[in-house]
Amino acid sequence: MTTMPSYEEYGQHAPIFPSPVDQSNAELPIDRETRLRLYRLQQEIRLFEKRAYDLFLQGLVKGTSHLSLGQEAIAAGFGAAMAPDDWTFATYRGHAHTLARGVPMGPVMAELLGRANGLLGGKGGSMHLTSVEHGVMGSYAIIGAHLCVANGAAWTAQYNKTGQVAVAFFGDGTTNIGAFHEAINFAKVWNLPTVFVCENNLYMEYTSIGHVAPVPNPAADRAAAYGLESILVDGNDADAVYVAASRALERARAGGGPSLIEARTYRHGGHSRADPGTYRPQEEIDAWMERDPIPMYHQRLLGLGVDEGELSTIATQVAAAVESSTQEAVDGPVPDLAAIYTDVWADGGSSWRN
Repeated sequence: MTTMPSYEEYGQHAPIFPSPVDQSNAELPIDRETRLRLYRLQQEIRLFEKRAYDLFLQGLVKGTSHLSLGQEAIAAGFGAAMAPDDWTFATYRGHAHTLARGVPMGPVMAELLGRANGLLGGKGGSMHLTSVEHGVMGSYAIIGAHLCVANGAAWTAQYNKTGQVAVAFFGDGTTNIGAFHEAINFAKVWNLPTVFVCENNLYMEYTSIGHVAPVPNPAADRAAAYGLESILVDGNDADAVYVAASRALERARAGGGPSLIEARTYRHGGHSRADPGTYRPQEEIDAWMERDPIPMYHQRLLGLGVDEGELSTIATQVAAAVESSTQEAVDGPVPDLAAIYTDVWADGGSSWRN
């Protein structure tokens, strides 16, 4: 009889170390203004999520939360590259992508606190952020489901010849979900303007992706099976992400069809606030913390001649914005009980039941 390994044995794996910083990325054709925007976006996401974590510990954030601390460069790179009318489809780890599309911090923070002045009136919470006005077409809790929805949006853009692109972000675990394969196949067959972005943080919740994927790069190594180019980028380098995003978006807009990008990164904490992340080897964590995208990008900008004072000003402005958004959220009212009867049907009420 075959003996199954214990959880402890199953959880052991060789540490996955990050690649060295690619110094040549400093020479990528990115203008100064864009680089400063990438820096600001990463700072906004980092400081906002740190505050969200603090508020969670105070019991003010309703439900759980899934943070992108350590993964900011991916959202920032795409946020800076996308056109205002492009569409973002995110997972429940969607704070970063929501902010990267220009959604104000105040309503997002208030939504996390379940307040009536929240982005969705307090009904969506941390896992379901949506702002159609900003092209954020939802954060989805059902793994992989939004990839097919993104294809639907992309098909409307293709049909109406609007030039819009749908970008769907997902984790490495999604690559083993049927919807992933269905969506990639459909997008390629119909030549849709969809860009699929795998945020490979190496763990699908509590399990190393290496235990359950037959290839080292679960998205990029499968691209060829669908007639797509294998694209693997450093997800901790905002410049590398921005260039890959720009190329994929330009290709899709020009009628060149979908792209599948795998961005390798690492989350600083566990899967959610309920997860201490102790299943990860300490030496792996230490190595990845050395590749924190924000200090790395800070040093790159200094090397490119940006003044330290300018970067400090950006950080100070972002910190002030986080303080203001926190106060706006905390001061927001709790939703009236009557709100439960709204947004449940096309007429905004429950009378249809009778």
